Amino acid sequence: MTDLAKATNGFKIGAVCVSSRFNPARAEAVEGWMAEHYPDGPIRVVFHPSSFDKSGHFAGDDQTRADAFVEYANDPHIHAVWFARGGYGSCRVAESIIPRLTEVARRKRYLGYSDAGSLMAALYKAGFPHVAHGPMASDSVRNDETAEGALAWLTTGETPWLEPSLATDPRPAVAFNLTVLDQLLGTPLEPDLTDHVLMLEDVSEAAYRLDRTMFHLTSQPSIRRVAGIRAGRFTDVTPNEPDFGLTGEQIVEYWCERSGIPYLGRADIAHDRNNKVVPFGPRS
Repeated sequence: MTDLAKATNGFKIGAVCVSSRFNPARAEAVEGWMAEHYPDGPIRVVFHPSSFDKSGHFAGDDQTRADAFVEYANDPHIHAVWFARGGYGSCRVAESIIPRLTEVARRKRYLGYSDAGSLMAALYKAGFPHVAHGPMASDSVRNDETAEGALAWLTTGETPWLEPSLATDPRPAVAFNLTVLDQLLGTPLEPDLTDHVLMLEDVSEAAYRLDRTMFHLTSQPSIRRVAGIRAGRFTDVTPNEPDFGLTGEQIVEYWCERSGIPYLGRADIAHDRNNKVVPFGPRS
């Protein structure tokens, strides 16, 4: 048994989909990884049954997904909530979820990224103190270090898989998928990021779309109040003809300079196996 397993024996993590539907074979792979690394179940990951529902693009209709999240968040026998995967759909349910959450839910840790950022933003805005951008349940079979780092944060609130700049910068921080955050601006889900270090990443977007999104994001008065922006990795950028001439990271730096927002350098976050954990808010 690992040191983490000994320290957290009997810890139950609820994995839930609030976005796209989850492949049962992927859940079986996650369960197999857990059985291999945590035999006898000192730490358990349990998938909400609705994760495998199908309603068009989604893991069940909006009500089903909202109810599933609320059930696991409010259940005192579930110790933390792990977003199963991203995709699209959490913005459709986030606003209805928040008023239904209890003090039990408020004490838990929540980990995810990508489309889950919409609900994570709403949780953070509502004052939930333990929200973090980081690997989801579907990532746990990509790389042992990734999974162990995510599980460490979910179970203890501490992890060696922390985004490196957090060790030296004491300012509050958040991390989001660029496209997701841009779509939250001006909505009831947008959190106050004044004086926060904002880290951004994205996947499968053309460079010109990244550029247009950064123009819109950095033009907002609310975003111009951040302490600065760090650029994560922009992966699987779709081809542009002719070549756009700037990488995703260079686009972030360009729009920071144009808008007067301090550019703080790189961040070790992305839609990849090396995606690090970024707890939202002040450093404890």
